[in-house]
Amino acid sequence: MPRYALLLEYDGGPFAGWQRQAGHASVQGAVEAALGRLQAEPVTIAAAGRTDAGVHATGQVAHVDLGRAWEPFRLAEALNAQLRPDPVAVLAVAEVGADFHARFSALERRYLFRLLERRAPAVLERGRVWQVKAALDLAAMRAGAAQLIGTHDFTTFRSTLCQARSPVKTLDEIGFETLAVPGGREIRLHFRARSFLHNQVRSIVGTLERVGAGAWAPGDVATALAARDRAACGPVCPPQGLCLAGVRYAADPFAG
Repeated sequence: MPRYALLLEYDGGPFAGWQRQAGHASVQGAVEAALGRLQAEPVTIAAAGRTDAGVHATGQVAHVDLGRAWEPFRLAEALNAQLRPDPVAVLAVAEVGADFHARFSALERRYLFRLLERRAPAVLERGRVWQVKAALDLAAMRAGAAQLIGTHDFTTFRSTLCQARSPVKTLDEIGFETLAVPGGREIRLHFRARSFLHNQVRSIVGTLERVGAGAWAPGDVATALAARDRAACGPVCPPQGLCLAGVRYAADPFAG
Protein backbone atom coordinates (compact mmCIF):
# COMPACT_ATOMS: atom_id res chain seq x y z
CA MET A 1 0.00 0.00 0.00
CA PRO A 2 1.46 3.40 -0.92
CA ARG A 3 2.08 5.82 1.95
CA TYR A 4 1.50 9.56 1.68
CA ALA A 5 2.58 12.47 3.85
CA LEU A 6 0.06 15.31 4.21
CA LEU A 7 0.94 18.91 5.09
CA LEU A 8 -2.07 20.40 6.85
CA GLU A 9 -3.34 23.78 7.96
CA TYR A 10 -6.38 24.17 10.18
CA ASP A 11 -8.36 26.43 12.45
CA GLY A 12 -8.60 24.58 15.76
CA GLY A 13 -11.51 26.64 17.04
CA PRO A 14 -14.37 24.31 15.98
CA PHE A 15 -12.54 21.13 17.00
CA ALA A 16 -12.05 19.25 20.27
CA GLY A 17 -8.42 18.80 19.22
CA TRP A 18 -6.52 16.73 16.67
CA GLN A 19 -7.33 13.29 18.06
CA ARG A 20 -10.49 11.47 17.04
CA GLN A 21 -13.07 11.48 19.85
CA ALA A 22 -16.49 9.89 19.94
CA GLY A 23 -19.23 12.50 19.86
CA HIS A 24 -16.86 15.42 19.21
CA ALA A 25 -15.53 17.04 16.05
CA SER A 26 -11.79 16.50 15.59
CA VAL A 27 -9.26 17.33 12.91
CA GLN A 28 -8.25 13.69 12.59
CA GLY A 29 -11.88 12.70 12.20
CA ALA A 30 -12.47 15.32 9.51
CA VAL A 31 -9.46 14.22 7.44
CA GLU A 32 -10.22 10.52 7.85
CA ALA A 33 -13.84 11.12 6.79
CA ALA A 34 -12.61 12.97 3.69
CA LEU A 35 -10.22 10.12 2.85
CA GLY A 36 -13.02 7.62 3.42
CA ARG A 37 -15.04 9.28 0.69
CA LEU A 38 -12.20 8.65 -1.77
CA GLN A 39 -11.94 4.89 -1.22
CA ALA A 40 -14.08 2.07 0.13
CA GLU A 41 -11.65 0.91 2.82
CA PRO A 42 -11.54 2.80 6.14
CA VAL A 43 -8.29 4.65 6.83
CA THR A 44 -6.42 5.80 9.91
CA ILE A 45 -3.96 8.67 9.85
CA ALA A 46 -1.14 9.52 12.26
CA ALA A 47 0.06 13.05 12.98
CA ALA A 48 3.29 14.66 14.14
CA GLY A 49 1.53 16.36 17.04
CA ARG A 50 -1.81 15.89 18.79
CA THR A 51 -2.88 19.50 19.15
CA ASP A 52 -5.42 20.36 21.86
CA ALA A 53 -8.88 21.86 21.49
CA GLY A 54 -8.67 25.36 20.04
CA VAL A 55 -5.04 25.04 18.91
CA HIS A 56 -4.34 25.86 15.26
CA ALA A 57 -1.78 24.57 12.76
CA THR A 58 -0.02 25.94 9.71
CA GLY A 59 2.48 23.09 9.45
CA GLN A 60 0.94 19.90 10.83
CA VAL A 61 2.18 16.72 9.16
CA ALA A 62 0.28 13.43 8.98
CA HIS A 63 0.72 10.21 7.04
CA VAL A 64 -1.73 7.67 5.65
CA ASP A 65 -1.60 4.36 3.79
CA LEU A 66 -4.06 4.14 0.89
CA GLY A 67 -5.39 1.22 -1.10
CA ARG A 68 -4.36 2.61 -4.46
CA ALA A 69 -1.77 4.95 -5.89
CA TRP A 70 -2.55 8.64 -6.29
CA GLU A 71 -0.71 11.42 -8.03
CA PRO A 72 0.07 13.69 -5.03
CA PHE A 73 -1.36 16.88 -6.51
CA ARG A 74 -4.63 15.14 -7.44
CA LEU A 75 -4.90 13.64 -3.96
CA ALA A 76 -4.47 17.08 -2.38
CA GLU A 77 -7.13 18.55 -4.68
CA ALA A 78 -9.54 15.69 -4.01
CA LEU A 79 -9.07 15.94 -0.24
CA ASN A 80 -9.60 19.69 -0.20
CA ALA A 81 -12.84 19.24 -2.12
CA GLN A 82 -14.02 16.60 0.37
CA LEU A 83 -12.98 18.61 3.43
CA ARG A 84 -15.25 21.57 2.67
CA PRO A 85 -16.67 23.28 4.68
CA ASP A 86 -14.42 22.15 7.55
CA PRO A 87 -11.64 24.71 8.24
CA VAL A 88 -8.91 22.25 7.23
CA ALA A 89 -6.67 22.54 4.18
CA VAL A 90 -4.21 20.11 2.62
CA LEU A 91 -1.29 22.30 1.58
CA ALA A 92 0.78 19.52 0.00
CA VAL A 93 0.93 15.76 -0.45
CA ALA A 94 4.04 13.64 -1.01
CA GLU A 95 4.48 9.93 -1.53
CA VAL A 96 6.91 8.60 1.09
CA GLY A 97 8.54 5.31 1.98
CA ALA A 98 7.03 2.78 4.34
CA ASP A 99 9.61 3.75 6.98
CA PHE A 100 8.31 7.33 7.20
CA HIS A 101 6.19 8.06 10.26
CA ALA A 102 4.78 11.54 10.82
CA ARG A 103 5.31 11.32 14.57
CA PHE A 104 8.28 9.04 15.13
CA SER A 105 10.39 10.31 12.22
CA ALA A 106 10.10 13.94 13.34
CA LEU A 107 13.34 15.55 14.51
CA GLU A 108 11.88 18.87 15.63
CA ARG A 109 8.57 20.61 16.18
CA ARG A 110 8.01 24.35 16.12
CA TYR A 111 5.16 26.19 17.83
CA LEU A 112 4.16 29.83 17.59
CA PHE A 113 2.23 31.62 20.31
CA ARG A 114 0.69 35.01 19.53
CA LEU A 115 0.03 37.37 22.42
CA LEU A 116 -1.81 40.64 21.69
CA GLU A 117 -1.06 43.49 24.07
CA ARG A 118 -3.70 46.24 23.74
CA ARG A 119 -6.87 47.53 25.39
CA ALA A 120 -9.13 47.59 22.33
CA PRO A 121 -10.80 44.23 21.64
CA ALA A 122 -9.28 41.88 19.06
CA VAL A 123 -11.73 41.78 16.17
CA LEU A 124 -10.03 40.50 13.02
CA GLU A 125 -7.63 38.34 15.06
CA ARG A 126 -10.22 37.05 17.51
CA GLY A 127 -9.64 33.36 18.10
CA ARG A 128 -6.06 33.64 16.82
CA VAL A 129 -4.40 35.51 19.71
CA TRP A 130 -4.43 35.68 23.48
CA GLN A 131 -5.19 39.26 24.41
CA VAL A 132 -3.91 41.03 27.52
CA LYS A 133 -4.64 44.68 28.28
CA ALA A 134 -1.65 45.64 30.44
CA ALA A 135 1.78 46.39 28.98
CA LEU A 136 4.27 43.57 29.55
CA ASP A 137 7.96 43.81 30.44
CA LEU A 138 9.53 41.98 27.51
CA ALA A 139 13.05 42.02 28.99
CA ALA A 140 11.78 40.30 32.15
CA MET A 141 9.93 37.71 30.06
CA ARG A 142 13.11 36.96 28.09
CA ALA A 143 15.05 36.57 31.34
CA GLY A 144 12.44 34.19 32.69
CA ALA A 145 12.34 32.18 29.47
CA ALA A 146 16.12 31.77 29.53
CA GLN A 147 15.76 29.63 32.69
CA LEU A 148 13.86 27.01 30.66
CA ILE A 149 16.26 26.50 27.76
CA GLY A 150 18.05 23.15 27.75
CA THR A 151 17.27 19.73 29.16
CA HIS A 152 15.11 19.75 32.29
CA ASP A 153 12.46 17.87 34.19
CA PHE A 154 9.38 19.86 33.10
CA THR A 155 6.92 18.29 35.56
CA THR A 156 5.87 21.78 36.68
CA PHE A 157 4.97 22.74 33.12
CA ARG A 158 2.98 19.72 31.98
CA SER A 159 -0.63 18.70 32.39
CA THR A 160 -1.51 16.16 35.05
CA LEU A 161 -3.16 14.25 32.18
CA CYS A 162 0.08 14.09 30.18
CA GLN A 163 0.79 10.55 28.99
CA ALA A 164 4.49 11.00 28.21
CA ARG A 165 6.66 8.39 29.87
CA SER A 166 9.15 10.99 31.11
CA PRO A 167 8.83 14.68 32.02
CA VAL A 168 12.41 15.30 30.85
CA LYS A 169 12.53 17.30 27.62
CA THR A 170 15.07 19.47 25.82
CA LEU A 171 13.76 22.91 24.93
CA ASP A 172 16.03 24.31 22.22
CA GLU A 173 14.60 27.80 21.81
CA ILE A 174 12.10 30.31 23.09
CA GLY A 175 12.40 33.23 20.69
CA PHE A 176 10.62 36.58 20.98
CA GLU A 177 9.39 38.78 18.16
CA THR A 178 7.38 42.00 18.45
CA LEU A 179 5.16 43.64 15.87
CA ALA A 180 3.51 47.04 16.09
CA VAL A 181 -0.27 46.78 15.62
CA PRO A 182 -2.93 49.50 15.74
CA GLY A 183 -3.47 50.41 19.38
CA GLY A 184 -0.75 48.17 20.81
CA ARG A 185 1.73 45.45 19.90
CA GLU A 186 1.82 41.73 19.24
CA ILE A 187 4.36 39.54 20.99
CA ARG A 188 5.17 36.33 19.17
CA LEU A 189 6.88 33.53 21.07
CA HIS A 190 8.63 30.87 18.99
CA PHE A 191 9.21 27.47 20.62
CA ARG A 192 11.49 24.81 19.17
CA ALA A 193 12.12 21.28 20.51
CA ARG A 194 12.19 17.69 19.35
CA SER A 195 8.97 17.07 21.27
CA PHE A 196 6.76 18.72 23.85
CA LEU A 197 4.73 17.60 26.84
CA HIS A 198 0.96 18.03 27.05
CA ASN A 199 0.19 21.70 27.82
CA GLN A 200 3.91 22.53 28.08
CA VAL A 201 3.86 25.57 25.79
CA ARG A 202 0.64 27.01 27.24
CA SER A 203 1.94 26.49 30.77
CA ILE A 204 5.17 28.30 29.94
CA VAL A 205 3.42 31.19 28.19
CA GLY A 206 0.99 31.65 31.08
CA THR A 207 3.91 31.76 33.49
CA LEU A 208 5.92 34.18 31.36
CA GLU A 209 2.91 36.50 31.12
CA ARG A 210 2.94 36.69 34.92
CA VAL A 211 6.61 37.66 34.73
CA GLY A 212 5.86 40.32 32.11
CA ALA A 213 3.01 41.69 34.24
CA GLY A 214 5.32 41.99 37.28
CA ALA A 215 3.52 39.37 39.38
CA TRP A 216 6.56 37.06 39.16
CA ALA A 217 10.27 37.87 39.11
CA PRO A 218 12.28 36.23 36.30
CA GLY A 219 14.06 34.07 38.88
CA ASP A 220 10.74 32.66 40.05
CA VAL A 221 10.57 30.70 36.78
CA ALA A 222 13.70 28.76 37.73
CA THR A 223 12.27 28.17 41.21
CA ALA A 224 9.04 26.81 39.71
CA LEU A 225 10.97 24.56 37.33
CA ALA A 226 13.10 23.17 40.16
CA ALA A 227 10.00 22.43 42.25
CA ARG A 228 8.90 19.70 39.81
CA ASP A 229 5.38 20.33 41.05
CA ARG A 230 2.41 21.26 38.88
CA ALA A 231 1.10 23.48 41.67
CA ALA A 232 4.18 25.71 41.25
CA CYS A 233 3.24 26.60 37.66
CA GLY A 234 1.68 29.88 36.68
CA PRO A 235 -1.81 29.90 35.12
CA VAL A 236 -2.17 27.95 31.87
CA CYS A 237 -2.99 30.40 29.10
CA PRO A 238 -5.92 29.85 26.70
CA PRO A 239 -5.30 27.84 23.52
CA GLN A 240 -6.33 30.25 20.79
CA GLY A 241 -2.94 31.94 20.46
CA LEU A 242 -1.11 28.65 19.89
CA CYS A 243 -0.23 27.23 16.49
CA LEU A 244 1.81 24.23 15.36
CA ALA A 245 4.01 26.03 12.86
CA GLY A 246 6.19 23.26 11.46
CA VAL A 247 7.81 19.85 11.77
CA ARG A 248 11.35 18.99 10.64
CA TYR A 249 12.47 15.65 9.26
CA ALA A 250 15.86 14.32 8.14
CA ALA A 251 14.62 14.82 4.58
CA ASP A 252 11.76 17.22 3.89
CA PRO A 253 9.06 15.07 2.29
CA PHE A 254 7.54 18.11 0.58
CA ALA A 255 10.73 19.55 -0.89
CA GLY A 256 11.06 19.74 -4.65
